[in-house]
Amino acid sequence: MAASTCRLVLTILCSVVFVLAAIVIIRTFTLSVRMDDIQICDSKDDDFIEATDEIIQKFRTALRFKTVSLEAGIYDRDELFKMVEFIKSAFPVVHSSPLVEFEVINNYSLLYSVKGMDESLTPYMLTSHLDVVPAEPEKWEVLPFSAEIKDGFIYGRGTIDDKHGVMAILEAMEFLFMRGFQPVRSFYVGFGHDEEVAGTDGALAIAQRLTQKGVTKLEFLSDEGLCVLDGIVPGMKTTTSLIGTSEKGQVILRLRVKGSAGHSSMPPRESSIGILARAVQRLESIGHPSMFGHGPEKDTFEHLSSQMYFPHRVVMSNLWLFTPLVSWILSRKPSTNAVLRTVTSVTRFDAGIKDNVLPPEAVAIVNHRIHPAQTVQEVIDYDRFLINDDRVQIEVKYAQESLPMSPYGSDDFGYQVIKNSIRQVWKDTVVAPGVMIGNTDTRHYVNLTHNIYRFSPTYMYPDDVARFHGDNERISVKNYEQAINFFYHLIQNANKPGLKPSHSHSEL
Repeated sequence: MAASTCRLVLTILCSVVFVLAAIVIIRTFTLSVRMDDIQICDSKDDDFIEATDEIIQKFRTALRFKTVSLEAGIYDRDELFKMVEFIKSAFPVVHSSPLVEFEVINNYSLLYSVKGMDESLTPYMLTSHLDVVPAEPEKWEVLPFSAEIKDGFIYGRGTIDDKHGVMAILEAMEFLFMRGFQPVRSFYVGFGHDEEVAGTDGALAIAQRLTQKGVTKLEFLSDEGLCVLDGIVPGMKTTTSLIGTSEKGQVILRLRVKGSAGHSSMPPRESSIGILARAVQRLESIGHPSMFGHGPEKDTFEHLSSQMYFPHRVVMSNLWLFTPLVSWILSRKPSTNAVLRTVTSVTRFDAGIKDNVLPPEAVAIVNHRIHPAQTVQEVIDYDRFLINDDRVQIEVKYAQESLPMSPYGSDDFGYQVIKNSIRQVWKDTVVAPGVMIGNTDTRHYVNLTHNIYRFSPTYMYPDDVARFHGDNERISVKNYEQAINFFYHLIQNANKPGLKPSHSHSEL
């Protein structure tokens, strides 16, 4: 009896393993996403936009304007004014076209309304921003506003965040209108002037102006975001291009513990510093739970899996089975951990008034970047649960909910035209949805569309990641040329009434 039972159990286990193995193998080799036939952008094409000396010089001039934003309402107005005047003179065809209505919004932001021939088609919008973050010249190889060219790279604050977006869009438009472009679908282009300090004077004012003009809906909106990544995503055979389909929220909390001042010779069992330090230690050491699978991050890897080396492909094609393992592995590295969950950064700790006086109060500032599947209140409630001490007061200093997750299916027009435009310029890249862990101006446009996509046409190696808001920000001359051609193709692809029917039956 015992032997027969063992044989039965073994048979069942073998059958389960066989079925699981069969599912894993089948899914590994059949999982696919929509892949349209595209025409690769080639330098021999008659509509290829070459980065001529004139085009490069215009870009370098734009980089030399010190359009620095310091905090809300505090930015260099003189430099912004100079850059706006330069833009108007540098692109005469755009600014004189009868199809283009040009407006300066709130003194420094720019709005272009381009009229299409078919008013039944919902317009779309392209956005970037004019301002930049400060730079410390002593830490740069060249002066940060010199726009010096070195070894094929243009160095300067704003080269990748985000003046290359501004100038590349304008160069694509100038080229199109010079060739007699007659848009079928209307579109808008908006350049805010204070994105780096929340965009309340720039992008918000542009969005309000659109509402005044009667714009109630956009087909999609494209803004700065994720990039073309080379050697950054593990296991990939080729480059990866991620489109941000969601954007993290943020909440800044003030943790406060009140005590009583007294002489250090007679300390209580617990000081305000000790109580607060223990609370902070729990927030840092335990952290928030993984939300892998509740946002686009699971689809990120499934979309990439077909171009991964075999071991990675097996795992990423079968996240229904391997999610716990992948989540654990990604949690070990800060850059990938930030994609999976709400992250916790303790940015300030203030306490004490004198070396021999007990601290009457201890205060810590905690900055959470919130996963799109969570709300601000859920994050605060979880912090209270982790701290589990009523003596620690939690105050909200600043809060911004995560933005809604945008669709990225095979029939979602905005996502697919951006995807195809990327593939035309970077022919061997694999495109996938992703989580934008920083914040953009897109928050000001959520009332106009649910289809918000964040992609910067920037080619990134592992060492380049630190250049965002860091030292020695740069872009290669070739990459800037690619950026111009990307926006050219994006405008052309978005000008169509819809997507071609898809014939694949095994899409995600």
